[in-house]
Amino acid sequence: MKTKHQQIGMALLTIIVIAACTTNQAWGISYKAIELHPSGFDSSGAFGISGTQQVGWGHPVGENYHALLWNGSAESCIDLHPSGFTESYARGTNGTQQVGYAAVGYGNHALLWSGSAESCIDLHPSVFDYSRAFGTNGTQQVGEGYIVATSSFHALLWNGSAESYTELHPSGFDSSGASGISGTQQVGWGHGSATGYNTHALLWNGSAESYIDLNPSGFTHSYARGINGTQQVGEAAAAGYGSHALLWNGSAESCIDLHPSGFTESYARGTNGTQQVGYGYGSVTGYNMHALLWNGSAESYIDLNQFLPTGFSIAAAEGIDSYGNIVGFAQQGDSDLRAILWKPIPEPATIFLLGLGAVIVRRRKK
Repeated sequence: MKTKHQQIGMALLTIIVIAACTTNQAWGISYKAIELHPSGFDSSGAFGISGTQQVGWGHPVGENYHALLWNGSAESCIDLHPSGFTESYARGTNGTQQVGYAAVGYGNHALLWSGSAESCIDLHPSVFDYSRAFGTNGTQQVGEGYIVATSSFHALLWNGSAESYTELHPSGFDSSGASGISGTQQVGWGHGSATGYNTHALLWNGSAESYIDLNPSGFTHSYARGINGTQQVGEAAAAGYGSHALLWNGSAESCIDLHPSGFTESYARGTNGTQQVGYGYGSVTGYNMHALLWNGSAESYIDLNQFLPTGFSIAAAEGIDSYGNIVGFAQQGDSDLRAILWKPIPEPATIFLLGLGAVIVRRRKK
């Protein structure tokens, strides 16, 4: 039987664990902005994050754009640019996989990497003229293929090879694209007779027939950009006003408008299942684009520009992981873009270790 002190210790430890997992969701937390911009590049941007990895692109001085992989610092940068392509971009990461696309000739090929340029797999299906990949769940990849003859995009789902692709393109649509994936679900957009020839945000469950139209009432067109767990994020607009960042939970009716007061336009790009990130601009930002973090409502937003080094006035957040780490890019004056990693302070893992130490000390003293 546990003693009273053991029971108290276990209860306290449970509280600490919960706090460690949720502290980065509590408003008032600070962030440390880390420049991921590597030496030898004149511009860079980060677009995906998972675990300890971040992906994006950089422009080496005197060369074309290269897909990049980081592990939390500028010095950790790995150049993913594969041989045979003129330029490349990484857009998503999960586990050991990174996805994106690279230019060959006048078009792009969707690509899959596993941590190095040499690991590159060309996902481009031969029936399409061009293709791009934007997201991965660690096993599957999503993106789009383009057909020149019909001037149409088709949303695609891969299982690690060009031949494994599945078309998510639904009947009644003339174009579609997939932007994100989590578990068995994918998000993106579609346009055609089924949507009154407006672009609508879409949610799939692995097949073209499974699609759900997320376009909310009051908006004429919308896009879904990111997904995690039961949450989907993106933006929508109607005639006469700018885009609003949106949050969904699986249906058009579940839509929450994240657009903050004082903003002219806002966009949501990623979610970790609890928090949402993106960017916006308006009178409150001096009409400069600012990186934003939400906790499920318009009123809950944090302006991430406040944590940037002095001189940065423009920024966007593109992705967030389960620990609250955020990636994006920022611009200082008229200079080129810089890839940025925002890390919550204190980090959840640090809180947990400090709390665990306190429990151990208390129990030793008794």
